[in-house]
Amino acid sequence: MKNLVVILFVGLVSLGSFAQEKVAKIEFKTNVIDYGTIEKGADGVRVFEFTNTGDAPLIISRVKSSCGCTVPKKPKDPIMPGETGEIEVKYDTKRVNPIRKTITVYSNAVTPTVALKIKGLVIDPNKTSVLEKKEKSMIEQ
Repeated sequence: MKNLVVILFVGLVSLGSFAQEKVAKIEFKTNVIDYGTIEKGADGVRVFEFTNTGDAPLIISRVKSSCGCTVPKKPKDPIMPGETGEIEVKYDTKRVNPIRKTITVYSNAVTPTVALKIKGLVIDPNKTSVLEKKEKSMIEQ
């Protein structure tokens, strides 16, 4: 009986030590970048900054965009505990449209998948909207 109690106690202690495994944690300064209203052809590069708040190296295995108009760039090297890193995102500002894109980050962190978002509006300053044209024609009359 004593042997059984000792075996159970040792088993529980060893399980507790395995549960305290070192893990990476990714914490972004922000999960959303707002481009605001920008002109066609403007600089479309923005940066998501993050910190590894865990106690193991953070390895970002893949960064994927929701469309081909947004190109993300991941860090090549592991991010050590306490260090910061960047995910660069380049949006093709030659497309005149509202921006609503998602960038998915895959890593070895406790939360292995994180969704980042970019938003904004790309306008062409050389073109007037239908509403502006209507207003001008009403004023001229």
